[in-house]
Amino acid sequence: MAMGVLHSTRRGRRSRRAPMAEINVTPLVDVMLVLLIIFMVTAPLLTAGVPVDLPDSRANALPNEPDQVTVSIDGEGFIYIDDAVVETGGFPQAIAQAGCNAASGPVVTLRADRSLDYGRVMVVIGELNRAGCNQISLVTNGSVNAP
Repeated sequence: MAMGVLHSTRRGRRSRRAPMAEINVTPLVDVMLVLLIIFMVTAPLLTAGVPVDLPDSRANALPNEPDQVTVSIDGEGFIYIDDAVVETGGFPQAIAQAGCNAASGPVVTLRADRSLDYGRVMVVIGELNRAGCNQISLVTNGSVNAP
């Protein structure tokens, strides 16, 4: 009998405590800010997929453009378009597919290893020019020392 009395008193207290209908967004904002910082730090690292030992330069940094093609030449002389290796002798056909012949073609960023012969790099630049890619940026490491 005493249990029935306690049970009825609890029903009476139920109206005093209303369910909470608000969502606390502070933890969500904290997580989103941490993810934003992680993506801001790792995004520049994702653009350099081919390991290349770049030369040093004191040139100002260029902005990343959305329609950008990255051509890389590693230390052994292999050519990569973005992250895909190009077969020997197939560079003119591969770069023609990038659409450089259009008036507003993509900007080409050239990443060449510092140990390469100057002639090898100039052959690639010549093929880019022949394909209609006239906007070529050379990528280097930043340096504080004057040459």
